[in-house]
Amino acid sequence: MVEKIVGGLVLALLTYVGRTLWQNRRHLKLLLVLLAPWRRTRVSVAVLLRVQEEDTFVLFATPSRPGAFGPPGGVVKYRETARDSLERLGFEPEQRGRAVMRLDLRGFLSGSRVLGFARWLHRGDGREPATECLRRELVEELGEVGHEELVDLAKAVAFQHVRRVIDGPMKVAGESYRQLRFLEVYDLLTDRPEAEELRSALIALANEQTETGVVCATRREITLGRAGAHVALPQSAFLVGDRRHREDLHPAS
Repeated sequence: MVEKIVGGLVLALLTYVGRTLWQNRRHLKLLLVLLAPWRRTRVSVAVLLRVQEEDTFVLFATPSRPGAFGPPGGVVKYRETARDSLERLGFEPEQRGRAVMRLDLRGFLSGSRVLGFARWLHRGDGREPATECLRRELVEELGEVGHEELVDLAKAVAFQHVRRVIDGPMKVAGESYRQLRFLEVYDLLTDRPEAEELRSALIALANEQTETGVVCATRREITLGRAGAHVALPQSAFLVGDRRHREDLHPAS
């Protein structure tokens, strides 16, 4: 009788584990969060653009981190229609001072809700598509680095998917929460003349000695975190592969 009970419990446990693995087969790395399901986790969803010439990559200045440069791109936004779904997941949007950051998919969850959030994200409902986000961010950031003359080209280009990266979960220096990022990296799809024109213009700017908003960095410089006098932000590593080399820099404000 005892053997049957124990056997039933073992079978139930194996069934549960198998079902959990199957449901989260695209996000197996995230099962680590179940080791501390009560712990607060900061999540963000972003898209990056890789503009490359041989071993050199184009980076943009970041206003929130003076002197630091990172890949063009930014945080995906959720739709107003997704508020109820996100609230049911326990998503708490991160409060940021700039109006342009409204509806950013950047906030906090308990560890037990992270897998549900990842499945919601994978479905693609209630949020802007990655390529729509990337085009919006590219247009916005070209203005921030002082090159509005390239905005029309950015509006006309398309993108080709390179990789998806789950960055974390990891500890954050000076904070009690863990951090988890969902990232997608894209190249310019060079099937249109606008894309090649934009790529050539960005590479030329990055190699211009007097340019202050756009720089270039080699793989080694990205790994070391320095491109000449400039800081190469840690997310630049995802232009090269799926692993970061250094901790994040906190924003200035």
